[in-house]
Amino acid sequence: MVNLTMVTPLKQPIVFELEGFDVAQGYSPFFFFLAMLAYTVVLLGNGVVVCVIITDKSLHRPMFVMVCHLVVCDLLGVTAVLPRIMMHFLTGQKRIPYIPAITQAFFVHTYGVLVQTILGVMAYDRYIAVCEPLRYHGIMTSARLHSCCALAWFVALLLIAVLFGTHMNVPLCSQTIQHVYCSNRAILNLACVPTPVNNIYGLSMSWTLSTAVFLIITFSYIKILQASLKRDQSNNSSRNKAFQTCGSHLAVYVLFSIAAVTIIISHRFPSVTSNLKKFFSILYIIVPPAINPIIYGLASKDLRASIIKHFRVCHKK
Repeated sequence: MVNLTMVTPLKQPIVFELEGFDVAQGYSPFFFFLAMLAYTVVLLGNGVVVCVIITDKSLHRPMFVMVCHLVVCDLLGVTAVLPRIMMHFLTGQKRIPYIPAITQAFFVHTYGVLVQTILGVMAYDRYIAVCEPLRYHGIMTSARLHSCCALAWFVALLLIAVLFGTHMNVPLCSQTIQHVYCSNRAILNLACVPTPVNNIYGLSMSWTLSTAVFLIITFSYIKILQASLKRDQSNNSSRNKAFQTCGSHLAVYVLFSIAAVTIIISHRFPSVTSNLKKFFSILYIIVPPAINPIIYGLASKDLRASIIKHFRVCHKK
């Protein structure tokens, strides 16, 4: 005789309990301060960049428009996670209703996909700018620019909408999410039944997208390198400008990839503590958005000069 234990699925309204960080008593205010500081840095850095680009008409160029889209994407990811973590540290509140949990998970995954699609579009823009400089403005018209940006958002939202569409009618048998924020896998780990469709689609989508973006960026930079080396050796200024412009884009891509790979590697080692794994998953959300404004501010002479000019004007007032 096989003893089958019947598990009763949860009924709406479902309220999840986030496992959160295992913090020693008395240290919560300190971690709240760190989370608030990180959120403030991200908001200020990205807020300055987007405000300067919007107000300075000389920066209304394809590269800076795409930087604005990347900034909005970064703010989307950070805002989906950090405010609730701050509330957890401040009040100890770990409960999150079903709809807010799905919403948070949706935006976290949208952030991860959208960063890649925007970086893919930016690689295409840099390829045209360096390899076809005389035809650049004819190719990258305002209509094509906005179409490319809209396509990046549409692809990201569509892929994640399909991913979460597979959540429909999946019964859940537990309420404890073993993470600091909600994600697709963290929620479906609570399912009463296997979820092979979501698993297969999620893995296929992630690997296909990552590979496609990697190939686009690799192809673009090989062509950019070839075009730069073929130019007149005496024309160092244009070559340096091309490398400087593309370097910021490549640095952002490498930083995001390192953050993502760090999470994957940490989950492959059982010896890594649960708190450390959760910490790495937070860095994936915080570090790229915090450092990206610095990368573009240092790499782009025009953006840096505009930021300094705006601060001087504000200081005089």
